[in-house]
Amino acid sequence: MARLPRLSLPGYPHHIIQRGNNRQAIFSAPADYQVLLDLIEEHAKKSGVAVHAYVLMVNHFHLLVTPEAADSLPRMMQAVGRRYVRYFNDSQGRSGTLWEGRYRSALIQAETCLLACMAYMDLNPVRAGLAPDARDYPWSSHGHYVGLRNDKLVTPHSLFWGLGNTPFAREASYADMVRAGVPAEQQTALTKSTLGGWALGDADFVANLQPYIERRLVKTQVGRPPRKPTGI
Repeated sequence: MARLPRLSLPGYPHHIIQRGNNRQAIFSAPADYQVLLDLIEEHAKKSGVAVHAYVLMVNHFHLLVTPEAADSLPRMMQAVGRRYVRYFNDSQGRSGTLWEGRYRSALIQAETCLLACMAYMDLNPVRAGLAPDARDYPWSSHGHYVGLRNDKLVTPHSLFWGLGNTPFAREASYADMVRAGVPAEQQTALTKSTLGGWALGDADFVANLQPYIERRLVKTQVGRPPRKPTGI
């Protein structure tokens, strides 16, 4: 079956997942994590992509971004992917592919999904047993949002600014939200939509987007349609 064209609309947030081939590690040392972050920062600026959040895991990474043009996101991801593979292969004395095919992405509704997606990403290292708390993991944007450091890669979304009237209030509100966690159902929806390449949001959000997209936005139901009830 032919794969669907990737969803990419300027001005809307997108959740990105890029995995290592066969789930192999894509980092071998702390320096590797920093190289990838530097490449993302460089090419986000060149391509016109605002990076709202990120987390780098051992064998994959997540980004939450908003592109300013239709080709901004693919240009950024292509440049980052190619340059990081060259760096990693040279440093490890290896050759061949590093990525598990093309990156996966979902177009998400900001009002219903963006802050939850940020918390979901921040909690990935905790779920994986890499850190006892999101604050303890150095390779995510969580530290920026809770006031531990200033991360020049990060461009906060306007919804984050709405969490409080002062920096301290926003940081405390966001930290509380991450500590509260993300419901399992919403975690599943975020993962499945991104791996499948679907839009994630309420029915009105999807309906309003459809005129601008030449492919379906949500996964169709498998199986026979339900039988209509017979009249009395």
